[in-house]
Amino acid sequence: MAEETNKIGFALKRITTEQFAIIESAFTDGKLVDLKAGLRFGMNFENKIISVVFSTNLIQDKSPFLIIEVGCHFSIREEAWDSFYNKNKTELKVPRGFIGHLVMLTIGTTRGVLHSKTENTPFNNFLLPTLNVNEMVKQDVIFKVEVEKNESK
Repeated sequence: MAEETNKIGFALKRITTEQFAIIESAFTDGKLVDLKAGLRFGMNFENKIISVVFSTNLIQDKSPFLIIEVGCHFSIREEAWDSFYNKNKTELKVPRGFIGHLVMLTIGTTRGVLHSKTENTPFNNFLLPTLNVNEMVKQDVIFKVEVEKNESK
């Protein structure tokens, strides 16, 4: 079965709230709200971890009034990790489709953290809209891998 060979084993290992702030003085009820979003990726080669950090700011008059940044840290199965790693180029190439899936999970997690952090406040009315992950992740993600050279004496 072809679709079985396309499965990549992974598990969500940790969630981190990197930043969270509400700046009430920068918010005016009824004014237009803009959203700015960003992504960062990281990896821990030794532990076979890929991290996706999603950040978003809700903004009025060019000033953020709500800031949130959440990281999801995924453990990747060894077979998949080995298929991503190119020893000759010393790089880890994570396919666009897979990293897009991790981004989607991270955005969903951020929605939950946002709800939890703003519960019972007027800011709980702000929800993250659905975002087009295909527009956010347009290519494979490539990490350069530093390789230690062991010299024998």
